[in-house]
Amino acid sequence: MPKHGAEGNSEGNSESTGSGGKETKQLYACGLDAAVDVVGGKWKPMILWALYAGRTLRFGELRRHITGVSEKVLIQQLRELESDGIVHREVYPEVPPKVEYSLTPLGLSLNEALIPLGAWGDEHMQQLVAGREGKAA
Repeated sequence: MPKHGAEGNSEGNSESTGSGGKETKQLYACGLDAAVDVVGGKWKPMILWALYAGRTLRFGELRRHITGVSEKVLIQQLRELESDGIVHREVYPEVPPKVEYSLTPLGLSLNEALIPLGAWGDEHMQQLVAGREGKAA
Protein backbone atom coordinates (compact mmCIF):
# COMPACT_ATOMS: atom_id res chain seq x y z
CA MET A 1 0.00 0.00 0.00
CA PRO A 2 1.35 3.41 -0.85
CA LYS A 3 1.85 5.78 2.03
CA HIS A 4 1.37 9.09 0.30
CA GLY A 5 0.78 10.60 -3.09
CA ALA A 6 -1.79 10.71 -5.82
CA GLU A 7 -1.02 7.30 -7.27
CA GLY A 8 -3.38 5.61 -4.76
CA ASN A 9 -3.96 1.89 -4.54
CA SER A 10 -3.58 -0.25 -7.62
CA GLU A 11 -7.02 -1.85 -7.25
CA GLY A 12 -10.46 -0.69 -6.22
CA ASN A 13 -9.88 3.02 -6.59
CA SER A 14 -12.74 5.22 -7.55
CA GLU A 15 -11.90 8.29 -9.52
CA SER A 16 -13.38 11.66 -8.78
CA THR A 17 -13.23 14.99 -10.45
CA GLY A 18 -12.00 17.84 -8.31
CA SER A 19 -12.92 21.49 -8.71
CA GLY A 20 -10.09 21.91 -11.21
CA GLY A 21 -11.58 19.26 -13.52
CA LYS A 22 -8.65 16.87 -13.06
CA GLU A 23 -9.33 13.26 -12.17
CA THR A 24 -7.61 12.11 -8.98
CA LYS A 25 -7.37 8.60 -7.60
CA GLN A 26 -8.44 7.80 -4.07
CA LEU A 27 -5.52 6.97 -1.75
CA TYR A 28 -7.45 4.40 0.30
CA ALA A 29 -10.25 2.00 -0.58
CA CYS A 30 -11.87 2.29 2.86
CA GLY A 31 -11.25 3.32 6.46
CA LEU A 32 -9.74 -0.05 7.36
CA ASP A 33 -7.26 0.35 4.51
CA ALA A 34 -6.22 3.75 5.91
CA ALA A 35 -5.92 2.48 9.49
CA VAL A 36 -3.89 -0.59 8.52
CA ASP A 37 -1.58 1.62 6.46
CA VAL A 38 -0.86 3.79 9.51
CA VAL A 39 -0.25 0.90 11.94
CA GLY A 40 0.99 -1.66 9.43
CA GLY A 41 4.13 -3.61 10.17
CA LYS A 42 5.59 -5.32 13.18
CA TRP A 43 6.82 -2.32 15.15
CA LYS A 44 4.29 0.50 14.83
CA PRO A 45 1.68 -1.07 17.12
CA MET A 46 4.43 -1.74 19.67
CA ILE A 47 5.54 1.91 19.48
CA LEU A 48 1.95 3.07 19.98
CA TRP A 49 1.53 0.74 22.94
CA ALA A 50 4.77 1.95 24.56
CA LEU A 51 3.61 5.56 24.25
CA TYR A 52 0.12 4.75 25.49
CA ALA A 53 -1.64 6.66 28.29
CA GLY A 54 0.09 9.96 27.68
CA ARG A 55 3.57 8.61 28.27
CA THR A 56 6.46 10.67 26.95
CA LEU A 57 9.60 8.67 26.27
CA ARG A 58 13.07 9.49 25.06
CA PHE A 59 14.43 7.47 22.15
CA GLY A 60 16.53 5.15 24.31
CA GLU A 61 13.63 4.48 26.69
CA LEU A 62 11.37 3.72 23.76
CA ARG A 63 13.91 1.33 22.28
CA ARG A 64 14.20 -0.53 25.60
CA HIS A 65 10.39 -0.95 25.70
CA ILE A 66 10.41 -2.55 22.24
CA THR A 67 12.73 -5.52 22.38
CA GLY A 68 14.17 -6.70 19.09
CA VAL A 69 13.80 -3.50 17.06
CA SER A 70 16.94 -2.03 15.51
CA GLU A 71 17.77 1.63 15.95
CA LYS A 72 17.44 2.22 12.19
CA VAL A 73 13.99 0.63 11.96
CA LEU A 74 12.73 2.42 15.08
CA ILE A 75 13.83 5.78 13.66
CA GLN A 76 12.13 4.99 10.34
CA GLN A 77 8.88 3.89 11.99
CA LEU A 78 8.84 6.96 14.28
CA ARG A 79 9.34 9.25 11.28
CA GLU A 80 6.42 7.63 9.47
CA LEU A 81 4.18 7.92 12.53
CA GLU A 82 5.24 11.56 12.95
CA SER A 83 4.50 12.29 9.29
CA ASP A 84 1.03 10.72 9.71
CA GLY A 85 0.36 12.96 12.72
CA ILE A 86 0.27 10.06 15.18
CA VAL A 87 3.47 10.78 17.13
CA HIS A 88 4.84 14.13 18.33
CA ARG A 89 8.62 14.58 18.37
CA GLU A 90 9.98 17.24 20.70
CA VAL A 91 13.63 18.25 20.31
CA TYR A 92 15.30 20.18 23.12
CA PRO A 93 18.30 22.33 22.14
CA GLU A 94 20.84 20.72 24.47
CA VAL A 95 24.16 18.99 24.04
CA PRO A 96 23.68 16.14 23.50
CA PRO A 97 20.26 16.78 21.95
CA LYS A 98 17.31 15.54 23.98
CA VAL A 99 14.43 14.14 21.93
CA GLU A 100 11.12 13.00 23.40
CA TYR A 101 8.23 11.20 21.73
CA SER A 102 4.58 11.25 22.70
CA LEU A 103 1.23 10.53 21.09
CA THR A 104 -0.79 13.29 19.51
CA PRO A 105 -4.56 13.40 20.10
CA LEU A 106 -4.90 11.50 16.81
CA GLY A 107 -2.43 8.90 18.11
CA LEU A 108 -4.32 8.56 21.39
CA SER A 109 -7.57 7.94 19.51
CA LEU A 110 -5.83 5.35 17.33
CA ASN A 111 -4.56 3.58 20.44
CA GLU A 112 -8.10 3.50 21.83
CA ALA A 113 -9.17 1.76 18.62
CA LEU A 114 -6.38 -0.81 19.06
CA ILE A 115 -7.46 -1.82 22.59
CA PRO A 116 -10.15 -4.28 21.38
CA LEU A 117 -7.65 -5.76 18.92
CA GLY A 118 -5.18 -6.32 21.77
CA ALA A 119 -7.92 -7.90 23.88
CA TRP A 120 -8.78 -10.23 20.99
CA GLY A 121 -5.09 -11.20 20.73
CA ASP A 122 -4.89 -11.89 24.47
CA GLU A 123 -8.03 -14.01 24.33
CA HIS A 124 -6.91 -16.10 21.35
CA MET A 125 -3.12 -16.09 21.75
CA GLN A 126 -2.80 -19.72 22.87
CA GLN A 127 -4.95 -20.91 19.97
CA LEU A 128 -2.90 -18.86 17.49
CA VAL A 129 0.41 -20.13 18.89
CA ALA A 130 -0.82 -23.73 18.80
CA GLY A 131 -1.87 -23.31 15.20
CA ARG A 132 1.48 -21.86 14.19
CA GLU A 133 3.40 -24.56 16.06
CA GLY A 134 1.26 -27.21 14.38
CA LYS A 135 2.16 -25.84 10.94
CA ALA A 136 5.86 -25.79 11.83
CA ALA A 137 5.89 -29.44 12.90
